[in-house]
Amino acid sequence: MTQDNKITSVLFVCMGNICRSPSAEAVFRAKSVQSGLNLHIDSAGTIGYHKGNPPDSRSIKAGQARGYAFKGISARKVVVNDFEQFSQLLAMDQENFDNLMAMAPDEHKHKVKLFLHYAENYSEQEVPDPYYGGSGGFEFVLDLIEDASAGLISYIKSA
Repeated sequence: MTQDNKITSVLFVCMGNICRSPSAEAVFRAKSVQSGLNLHIDSAGTIGYHKGNPPDSRSIKAGQARGYAFKGISARKVVVNDFEQFSQLLAMDQENFDNLMAMAPDEHKHKVKLFLHYAENYSEQEVPDPYYGGSGGFEFVLDLIEDASAGLISYIKSA
């Protein structure tokens, strides 16, 4: 990885930006600080339906039980400028990956990846949307996010 491609900022992306991507933002922010990394971290959705809303209360409850803070996180929609501003745009699933690739200017398409590309202990390729399920879904989402966050931090530190 060249110096120009060094990861200094990460945008986590799901559909509505109220469950998976804000959870990833909260988890990765905490883990990157613990690791001594100084990164710009944000989250967004491929749709703007929930713009300005806080994360889903079930995501907050599950995340806070593990010590993560959601203060200051609110839903927003991905904008074209995000492709310029962020080193990596990490989609939670294939549908949102495809949506990001369709939006991305050609010179920034290389920045778009599936978040679980960095997972070390799970074989899942996608972080499932827990919105219509029970609390167990939110816990599994956190398990996946914690694992991929650790893998991403290792990757950043080794670059």
